Amino acid sequence: MDNRYRPRRTCLSVPGSSDKMIEKAKSLPADEVFLDLEDAVAPDAKAEARTRVAGALGASGWAGGLRGVRVNDWTTPWTHADVIEVVAAAGAHLDLIVLPKVEDASHVQALDLLLSQLEQTHGLPVGRIAIEPQIETARGLTNVDAIAAAPRVAALVLGPGDMAASLNMRTLEVGGQPEGYDIGDAHHHVLMRILIAARTHGVAAIDGPYVKVRDVEGFRTVAGRSAALGYDGKWVLHPDQIAAGNEIFSPRQADYDHAELILEAYEWHTSKAGGARGAVMLGDEMIDEASRKMALVIAGKGRAAGMARTGGPFEPPA
Repeated sequence: MDNRYRPRRTCLSVPGSSDKMIEKAKSLPADEVFLDLEDAVAPDAKAEARTRVAGALGASGWAGGLRGVRVNDWTTPWTHADVIEVVAAAGAHLDLIVLPKVEDASHVQALDLLLSQLEQTHGLPVGRIAIEPQIETARGLTNVDAIAAAPRVAALVLGPGDMAASLNMRTLEVGGQPEGYDIGDAHHHVLMRILIAARTHGVAAIDGPYVKVRDVEGFRTVAGRSAALGYDGKWVLHPDQIAAGNEIFSPRQADYDHAELILEAYEWHTSKAGGARGAVMLGDEMIDEASRKMALVIAGKGRAAGMARTGGPFEPPA
C-alpha cells in the first residue's frame, strides 16, 4: 500500500538514543513508529544516535506499522548527515521521514531532492519514502498550504510546544490548555488551519503530543477534540497512550456499522432497481448525497482500522 494512505491513528515517538526503548517499540501496536534524532537527542549524542537509528530501522522484529525517523531541521548542521546515513543503511525499510520546524515549502523540496538522489544511488524506488512536515511556528502555519502541496508530503503534523512558544502563549504545558483560557480550545484555529490545508491537498492531519504521559484521561480529552474535528491521528509518547489513541481515532462501532448501512442503502435507492431516488428514508432519518459523503469518511476510517461490521447488510424493501 502507498505509504501516503496507510493509517496513522497513533504515531509513536521513540528517542533514537535509547536501545531499550527502540527494542520495545518494535512490538507495540502503534500505526507508525518513528525514531527521533531531533529534540530527544542531545547535540553531543547526535552522531552516535544516527548510527544506532540507521541500524535499528533495518533490523528484524518490527511489527507491520509504518517505520520512520525524525531528522533534525534544516537550520541545524545535522540534517543532511541524518538523511544520508539513515537512507543508505535502511532505505529499503524506511517508510517516512518526519521533518521538523518546516516554515516554507522549500524545506520539503530540498529533502525531496536529496531523497531522490539517494534512492537512485542505492537502487530504491524513487518517491516511495514519504515526508511528514511538522508545522511548529507562526510562519509555518502561514505557509501551510504550500507546504502541504510540496512533493512526497503524506501528512501534516502539529508541533504544539514550539507552536505555543512561537505564538507567545502563556503556558508551559505541551498539548494542554493555557491557564486562563476557560472557553473553547486555545489551539482550535491552529488545528483547523492545518486540517483544512491537509484536506485541500489530500494528505493526513496528525495532532501533536500530550506530554503528561501518565495522564491517560487527559490524553483522551485532548485526542478526542482533534479526532472530533477530523484529524487522522496523534503522536504518542508512551505505550499507555497507544491503546487510547487507536480507539479514539477509530470510529465507534455503532457509527461504523451505520455508515456502511447508509452506503449500501443509498447505492440501492439511487439505482434503477431502487427507483433512482436521490433522497430517501433509512429508518427515521433522511439520507442523501451529503449523507453518503459523510458515511464514506466514517466507513473509510473503520476499514483502514481493520474494523468488522457487527450488524447485518442493508436489505431492500420487498
